[in-house]
This record gives sequence, structure tokens and C-alpha cells, in this order.
Amino acid sequence: DNPDMSLVDARVRAALAAAGAADAARKPTLNGGASAAGARVPPLLPPLASGHFGVIRYGYLSFKWDIDLWGGKRAAWQAAVGNARAAEVDAQAARLKLSADVVQAYFGLAGAYAQRDLAHEELQRAEDFLKLTNKRVTNGIDSKFSLARIQAEAASDRAHLEAADNAVHTSGLVLAALLGKGPDRALGIQPPALPAIPALALPSDLPADLLGRRPDVVAARWRVEAAGKDIKVAKTKFLPNISISSLVGLIAPSSMSLFSLQNRFYTVQPALSLPIFEGGALRANLAGKDAARDIAVAQYNQTLVHAINQVATQVDDLRSLDAQVTDAESARSSAEDAYKLAMQRYRAGVGNFLEALSVRQELIAAEQQLASVQTQRSNAWASLNESLGGGFEPAKDAPTLATMTSTPPSADKARQ
Repeated sequence: DNPDMSLVDARVRAALAAAGAADAARKPTLNGGASAAGARVPPLLPPLASGHFGVIRYGYLSFKWDIDLWGGKRAAWQAAVGNARAAEVDAQAARLKLSADVVQAYFGLAGAYAQRDLAHEELQRAEDFLKLTNKRVTNGIDSKFSLARIQAEAASDRAHLEAADNAVHTSGLVLAALLGKGPDRALGIQPPALPAIPALALPSDLPADLLGRRPDVVAARWRVEAAGKDIKVAKTKFLPNISISSLVGLIAPSSMSLFSLQNRFYTVQPALSLPIFEGGALRANLAGKDAARDIAVAQYNQTLVHAINQVATQVDDLRSLDAQVTDAESARSSAEDAYKLAMQRYRAGVGNFLEALSVRQELIAAEQQLASVQTQRSNAWASLNESLGGGFEPAKDAPTLATMTSTPPSADKARQ
């Protein structure tokens, strides 16, 4: 239901229609017509002339065929087919991009819910901390300064919870918009959780056929081939061409039967055309087609280089985020143990308020960092799948991302 899909589908239909028109231009045409005309013919034109008003009826069939001696029309049709195929692949690229955006928006919504849950937990901890500190102040164990500090912390946590609620709502609206729905659609989305990200196995040397799965690379290649066909079309304009046309029909006045054999007429007209002087228009047209092909080749190379760099960057990012998640989980576990110990010491009167408060803030930072890095890793995984053309399934014996080397492909393989 996303409007972008309707747009790319319409472009595909337009490109297919253009290919159909180019195919039709290769074929002969046959037209027919009939008419009855009333006129007063002067006596100077016998034998139809009578000086009175009369009716002349006729019917005809016309045939015309521009013979494609040099294959120019066939090349034009092939170019149109190539552009249509590129448009179809562009539609697939748009679907791939949309699906990746939906997945990443879903991950973003899951991350927003995770941050909201953390904000709720931190507010609960702050309120528990506030109750304990209030009792200690009442019993003369702590000062009002400590109470004021934890009150400020609780107020700050309430503000963070409000911001987290807003982030959840905003993320839901983003996902609803990608689905082509209104804001109410966000209300029906169940709170998601970040799924377990499987290890993505890739070869250590990235082969060209792997990137050849990307729709943008395929579309760029089709456009290069279509531009090459356009050059052939431009070259055939310099050559002579033969066409054949004919006309056959019947004509008779109202006083005679139209379908009489003596009323038939016909013409046959073969024709030869050869451009002699065009003021440089044909050469300019050919130069333009050559430049268009050079542009298409450059865009293909640019797309391929971008694809290689994008995949390489995202592989590095995903590897780094895997390590960051492991470190963040360890940091969160250590901070949680330290917080529990600090609160035990604080309740027992062994530890002081500032120590417990400092450890709590470290725990908050560790939990938020872990949730953030997990969301980033999920998004990086989705981006890498998109960069590989979507639906990538590695070989069973392929190494996992964690065991991949960082050695770039050789120059020969890169050129291939």
C-alpha cells in the first residue's frame, strides 16, 4: 500500500508500453477506409460530369512497410526492451529498499520500546531510592541534601520516561507511513522485541556475481546495453532505406454499383531514400548517443564501486557492533552487580549516598548503551542484507562474519 510502489509500477507499465510501440514500428501497417462524398461536378470533367449534384462513394486499403535493411528498428526495439527491463529492476530495487526500511523501522520501534522499558525501570529505582533516603533523613542518618539530589534524579527520570513514550509513538508513525497507512495504524502495532540476529556468512573475497544480485547494478547494466543499441539506431540513419506502399480500392458514383470490378483502382509505390545533406544533424545525434552510452557506463561503474564500498563498510560496521554488544553486555552485568552491592551497603549504613547514586548512574548508562548498540546492530544487519540484494543465502561451508578476514579482493577479481 506504499505510494512509492504505485509510482514505480506505473513507470514499469510506461516502459513496457514504449517497448511495445518500438516493436510495432518494425512491422508493416494496413489501413482501410470508406466514404461517400456529395458534390456538383462541372460539365468540363466527363464522364462523371453532368452539371448536377451527385454522390461519389469509395473504399480503400492502404499498405506501407519501411523495410528494416540495417536493423535500426530492431535495435530501437531492443533498446526499448532494455529500458523496460531496467524499469522492472528499478521496481524491484524500490521494493527491496522499502522492505529494508520497514525492517529497520520495526527494529527502531523495538529499540524505542526497550528504551521506554529501561526508563520505566530507572524511574522505579529512583522512587525506591527516594523512599529509602526519605526514611534515612527522617531517622537522622542522611541529610536533606541527599534527599534533594534523589528527588532531582526522580524528576529527571520522569522526564526521560515522557521522552521515551514520545519516541515510541514517533517510531510507530514512521512504520505506519511506510505501510502506506494513517496514524491510527500505529495504534495496532504490538510492542515488538529485537529478534536474535543470525550470523551472516560471507566469503572472505567478495565475488562479482554476489554484487550482481543487487537490483541497482542489474538496472545499470541494462541501461548500458540499451544505450549501445541506441548508437546502432543512430548509425543506420546515415544509410539508405527502402519502403513499399500500395493502395487499392473501389470508387463509383451513386448511379453505379460500388462493387463492380471496373471501378477498382490501385497503386504500388516502392521508394528509396538516402540522406544527402542534414546540416550535421545526424552526426550530432550520433555524438549524443555516444555520450549517453559513456554516461551509462560511468554510472554503472559508479554504482558498482558504491556497492563494493557499501558492503565492505557495512561488513566492518556489523563486525564492530557484534564486539560492541558483547562488551556492552559485560559492562551492564558488571554495573548491575555493583549497583546491587552498593544498595546493600547503603541500606546497611556501610556505604554512603553519593557512592550508591554514582553506581546507579553507571548502571543507567550501561543499560542504555546496550539497548542502543543492539538496535544499531539489528539495523546494520538489515542494511547489509539489503546491500547484498536481499534474500542472500550463503553456502553451507561459508565462514561466518566473525571469522572473515579483512583482505580485499585482488585487482583481477575487482576488474572482473
